[in-house]
Amino acid sequence: MSTPAAVGPVARSLAILEVVADRGGAGAKEIADALDLALPTVYRLARDLVESDYLVHIRHERRYELGHKLHQLGLSLHRQLGLSRPVTAEIARLHSSTGFAAYLAVLRGAELVLVHVVDSPDCPRLQPLRFGFHEVPHATAFGKILLAEWGPDSRDEYLARHGLRALTARTTTERDRLAYELQNVGRRGIAWEHEEFLAGWACAAAPVRGADAALIGAVAVSARPASFDAREAVTETRLRQVASRVGALIRGSLT
Repeated sequence: MSTPAAVGPVARSLAILEVVADRGGAGAKEIADALDLALPTVYRLARDLVESDYLVHIRHERRYELGHKLHQLGLSLHRQLGLSRPVTAEIARLHSSTGFAAYLAVLRGAELVLVHVVDSPDCPRLQPLRFGFHEVPHATAFGKILLAEWGPDSRDEYLARHGLRALTARTTTERDRLAYELQNVGRRGIAWEHEEFLAGWACAAAPVRGADAALIGAVAVSARPASFDAREAVTETRLRQVASRVGALIRGSLT
């Protein structure tokens, strides 16, 4: 990671927070090396972050850790996303009942953003994975759920702008074929991708709906393709059940 000198102090401060978060704490020299910043600049920005409670300076270890203000921001974000304890418990149960890595994404603006994952050593989450992968919706189960919601004009405009990039040999790159797949997604309420996002992995997703049946998110599971053999119907049923409960929890009709 590097931060160009032309970037302003706010962006550099945020980059410092990201380094500290990614590494579970970091010293000033480590931060400076990671961001290609001068050491005095790191000290100055880190001091401001400490004074604002976004960082804590562990003096005897000569390192910085995240401050409690970030925890407060995280709690506020979780409330905005509807990410309550009962909702995350549903995702945990989805994982334990299927044995697959389980995911929750919520609609933020015009994209589904991944906000919660439950996995295990036996069935880890997809890697690499970013919280928000809207650049390639045609290759992901979450993305197909979203694209299936859009009208033809909105979908065509998006695809004309972003294209259908091939991530693996199995990624759908023909617009007519994708349109047929999305028609089935809309009809069945389940989206599948078989090694289209990452080779050697498959994923299925179901929409989470709010008031007036509007899309507000999606739940998904991922595993090795062979793990879904003879279990697709059971997996789809479980996804629909969890999606229904998560939607009800977010709407406030369940406790």
